[in-house]
Amino acid sequence: MANVSIPLPRNGLSIRNYSTKRPRFTTSASTLRISCSGVAESDGSENKGSLLNFNGIKGVACGILAACTLTSAAFPVIAATQRLPPLSTEPNRCERAFVGNTIGQANGVYDKPLDLRLCDFTNEKSNLKGKSLSAALMSDAKFDGADMSEVVMSKAYAVGASFKGVDFSNAVLDRVNFGKADLQGAVFKNTVLSGSTFDDAKLENAVFEDTIIGYIDLQKLCTNKTIGDEGRAELGCR
Repeated sequence: MANVSIPLPRNGLSIRNYSTKRPRFTTSASTLRISCSGVAESDGSENKGSLLNFNGIKGVACGILAACTLTSAAFPVIAATQRLPPLSTEPNRCERAFVGNTIGQANGVYDKPLDLRLCDFTNEKSNLKGKSLSAALMSDAKFDGADMSEVVMSKAYAVGASFKGVDFSNAVLDRVNFGKADLQGAVFKNTVLSGSTFDDAKLENAVFEDTIIGYIDLQKLCTNKTIGDEGRAELGCR
């Protein structure tokens, strides 16, 4: 049984002196105890007729309580059951990276998924530069030694991908999931990293010169112990 105690006046609420400041409510000393599985109970002496006047308020209060309970319970379940789409069977799906995703670049909106999972772009020096790979699925792909300068990878999913020695200069890598990715020696010069996550990523010898990143994101990034002293100094980690 869910109970919620709400201070309520017996003769309604009165608001004094309306302004942009927080309004002051006048209430009586007694409190209604609302039981969502029973009837309203009063801590003071009240006749039964007056209690019936609070049935509507009881419904609202119980509705709010139920909504909060469902919200806190449902969201973790949804997050835990999220799954990536099946691997694309399109024969030239890896080559689609050379064209990129041109629809809704910043928001990662596309007509069909840009599936680059398990693709090998090792030492690709020309075909990825400046491309839009927004919302691309990149998990377990290899980009080692590639030139990805000026690329747009907003909302890309790059968990477990390898980017060793990749040049990300002037790239937009906001809201990218780099969890468990290998980014050793990657160059993030003048690169946007706002909202991106690097949980358990390898960042040895990564360069962060003039990186653009929010304060909260920076704090999270600085917890990665694989970042070397030079990288930490460039980021301003304390």
